Amino acid sequence: MSSSTNPETKSRRPLLIGIAVLMAILAALALIYVKNPLRGNVQIGAGTASTVMKGFLQYSKPQPLPEIAFVDRDGKPLSLSQWRGRVVLLNIWATWCPPCRAEMPTLNNLQQQMGSDDFEVVALSIDKGGPDVPADYMKKFSFSALKIYNDSKIKVRRALKLRGYPTTLLIDRQGREIGRLAGPAEWDSPGAKTLINQALGAGS
Repeated sequence: MSSSTNPETKSRRPLLIGIAVLMAILAALALIYVKNPLRGNVQIGAGTASTVMKGFLQYSKPQPLPEIAFVDRDGKPLSLSQWRGRVVLLNIWATWCPPCRAEMPTLNNLQQQMGSDDFEVVALSIDKGGPDVPADYMKKFSFSALKIYNDSKIKVRRALKLRGYPTTLLIDRQGREIGRLAGPAEWDSPGAKTLINQALGAGS
């Protein structure tokens, strides 16, 4: 008796293999960041490891940043210059990124506890589906303290010389980068709050 394979099963096999390969790649990238969160990003100025927060690279002097364009929840165009006069923690993330999702609760807590007219956590999603994608994710997990920002064309990657996600930049009132942390972190920790309070104090 000869055996035959269902044509539908045959046609689905390449798709299943492709999905498995993609998942393996994403898992490998996540593992790189978990094991060594400082790998993969270009250092744009001379800096040293922060003494108050593990993994944060602080520059000897603030570095200028290029203009960054993105949109809000309603698709309204925004630029980073609109935050001049405030300290900003700019977090580049995506809903498909496991390390990004792991740190999201701490970013929400930080904004809830320290967000003000002087400071904001700007969680900038690079999901290609537009602002609806991060908005649905934020709503699902009740991250209500964070506003929705999106760069679906991922232009921020080249502008900020990023090679992985998440990456988080601390930006002073003049729009300059104080330093950055590559990989996930506990942004509601005492060390993170000390770092931000130092930035707030330096600009007052």
